[in-house]
Amino acid sequence: MLWIFIAYLLVTLTLGFWQGRRTKSQADFVLGSSRLPGWMLALSERATGESAWLLLGFTGFIYAHGLSGVWIGVGCLSGITTAWLVLARKFRSEAARYRAMTMPEYFSAKFPEKANTIRVLSTLIIAFFFIFYVGAQFAGAGKTIQETFGLPAIWGQVLCAAVIMTYASFGGFISVVAVDAFQAVLMILTLIVTPIVMLAKVLAGPVSIGQALEAAGPGMGSLTGGAAGFAAGILIFNNFAWFFGYLGGQPQLNARFMGMRDDRQVRIGRNIAVAWTVAAYTGAVMIGLCALALFGPKAIGDAELVLPFALTALFPGWLAGVLLAGAVAAMVSTAESMLIVAGTAVSQDAYKGIIRRGRVSDRALLNVSRGTTLAIGVLSLVLALTTEKLIYSIVSYAWAGIGCSFAPAVLLSFYWDRFRSAGVVTALLVGLLTTIVWIATGLDSRVTAMAVTFAAAMGSAVLVTLAAPPRRA
Repeated sequence: MLWIFIAYLLVTLTLGFWQGRRTKSQADFVLGSSRLPGWMLALSERATGESAWLLLGFTGFIYAHGLSGVWIGVGCLSGITTAWLVLARKFRSEAARYRAMTMPEYFSAKFPEKANTIRVLSTLIIAFFFIFYVGAQFAGAGKTIQETFGLPAIWGQVLCAAVIMTYASFGGFISVVAVDAFQAVLMILTLIVTPIVMLAKVLAGPVSIGQALEAAGPGMGSLTGGAAGFAAGILIFNNFAWFFGYLGGQPQLNARFMGMRDDRQVRIGRNIAVAWTVAAYTGAVMIGLCALALFGPKAIGDAELVLPFALTALFPGWLAGVLLAGAVAAMVSTAESMLIVAGTAVSQDAYKGIIRRGRVSDRALLNVSRGTTLAIGVLSLVLALTTEKLIYSIVSYAWAGIGCSFAPAVLLSFYWDRFRSAGVVTALLVGLLTTIVWIATGLDSRVTAMAVTFAAAMGSAVLVTLAAPPRRA
């Protein structure tokens, strides 16, 4: 298993460097100069969108909470499908129209009245929350390696971080998308093979999934967690609320839409992405449920380690190593993509757009992008080494802060002609502050910050826009 895992890391490093040789300019580093095929971008988007959260956090959530966790999968699938069916083509056309390579650059180009404010605020949100998000991926790698090989978690965190930061800072978007496509295949292999084998063992064993859910505790076999009435509605809504973050609010996913060559590539990507997601979430749910039937509810102390635990318990070493690589691939793909987005937000939007005001050579800008990408990776690693927060908790916090701040601004800028720069600033600022305050005060345990942030950002942006006089024709 260890040798297979090392071989996996070497393959990703080699692939990243091999593709990274094509990166010759800032446009290559940020969006691959919009020349990558749709199928590759779709696999990259799915690998990026489904991180350690899916293979560790979500499978562990199902294992710990039972059927009520299914609503999270329904919310994510609905959001992903909506993004590809409704928003992907719009992102591509808007990026081409305004010659934008990043989300902050798009907003500042479309709403030049407050361009610098938008750049600063957007970059702050992306850099701040992505450090947490990337740190969660490094933490997931450490957990997986500790559970599987018995090595200290810090070894896995440092090793995976070193590999990711090396090729991501070298090749940028082109390297990351190429590695992501490979990662997506490994991930879906893990999420298909693992639950099939586990389900076969459950069917051959003495305990069914239904019996395991009943024995695990009250509410485990209920889609509402045993709650009724208003409480049941709140539970379903809180779990489904992951949906809102997909409505144009994730810069690392939007970059794949913006990098599409044409609408035909968008259609190809849509079909691949939706099919991949259905299979992946179905597999993740089955892994959590089958683990209950095979091992019982108290087999492991940390529910987020249920997948590596199952792999080592049920599979021969060589196959467990291959499937384990799929779990680590989920962490690597998300971390690398977020590093690129955060690094280019600082270089393209803050450094070029504000500090140098465009007076910088392409070569110098490319070097700044590489340097900031590496620096953000180091900060994320420090966070992973010093926090004990659960992967699920960190990712949900970042998902609310990023996705539900940007999503209202994106939707309104796409579909409301009256929307203006003051509305963009309001949506981003209110979204940022609402997330921080809501979670810091503990209110997130009652109503998820994802829904509250989205509603607050959307409502305040609409009100500010309506209060301003419409622009004269």
